[in-house]
Amino acid sequence: MSEKNLDLVVVGAGPCGIAAGAAARAAGLRTVLFDRGCVTQSLIGYPYYMTFFSTAEKLEIAGVPFTIPDSKPTRRDALAYFRRVVRQRELDVRQYEEVTSVTGVEGDITVHTRCLSGVERAVRTRAVAIATGGFSEPNWLRVPGEDLPKVLHYYREPYPFYDQDVLVVGGRNSAVESALELHRNGARVTMVHFEDTLDPGVKAWVIPDIANRLENGEIQMYYRHRVAEVKPDSVVLRAEHTRRTVELPNQWVLAMTGWRADQQLLRSLGVEIDDTTGIPTYDPSTMQTNVPGVFVAGVLAAGNDANKIFIENGRDHGALIARALVDSRAHSSSR
Repeated sequence: MSEKNLDLVVVGAGPCGIAAGAAARAAGLRTVLFDRGCVTQSLIGYPYYMTFFSTAEKLEIAGVPFTIPDSKPTRRDALAYFRRVVRQRELDVRQYEEVTSVTGVEGDITVHTRCLSGVERAVRTRAVAIATGGFSEPNWLRVPGEDLPKVLHYYREPYPFYDQDVLVVGGRNSAVESALELHRNGARVTMVHFEDTLDPGVKAWVIPDIANRLENGEIQMYYRHRVAEVKPDSVVLRAEHTRRTVELPNQWVLAMTGWRADQQLLRSLGVEIDDTTGIPTYDPSTMQTNVPGVFVAGVLAAGNDANKIFIENGRDHGALIARALVDSRAHSSSR
């Protein structure tokens, strides 16, 4: 394939980026995917033993069956599956090659990249699809002491926290599931959440478990509180209404407060982004932004609320992009 004659460059090789690349390739479009990490880098950061909320069928992309013995796939199942899609659909994925900038106009776009070795490259393409996901930067607590090494914005497994005082911040699935696993593996767990109940999206089969642990006092919960300060051997919580504070002994803070997308590349291209929602301007029938030749796919299209788009609905964006590019090529040829 000539590097000068690409039809589409996909920035991001997560599930939705892979789906976009596969749809484009199936449509006969010359396509390359770039990712600053590995294939499905975002899934690498999930807890080791995480189970997806969605069924395997709803995570299927590119017509490749996702066959497992259980109804809901684990992180390990998903990692194996998406790599199988890349292999079976013969996708050209450039891992560990970061897109540093995109220049040009529709039909003649140059994508500039940098490899881990520092080598810089450039490819030319008709169009580019940004599918960088929603896990670029954590939602910071923005409190004194957040820069202490005891504060983590990710969770992998419970074993490093045995016999430790751990504060879990948040009320969504990641916070609840990590708190339960920590508790079962010998950590002393406290939770803090600024709302007065857990998030309604917490998995149904998890709710009775966490409810029993809270009711029995096995996990202590501070509803309607926020972290006010993190100290080397303690943490200070502040009540939302009374503003009263309480200081608890603490060795670790797991801030399960979610992550946000990196919109820098979109902004550099002139894509309009709503200041309140963070949603880029795009046509939902094609996923093309207000900048001709620039598309979005996956969670990035959801703006600040990454819970609006998952793999199961973001996987369809690739087909829309491919169809738009095929139609555009046919229209140009008929002129």
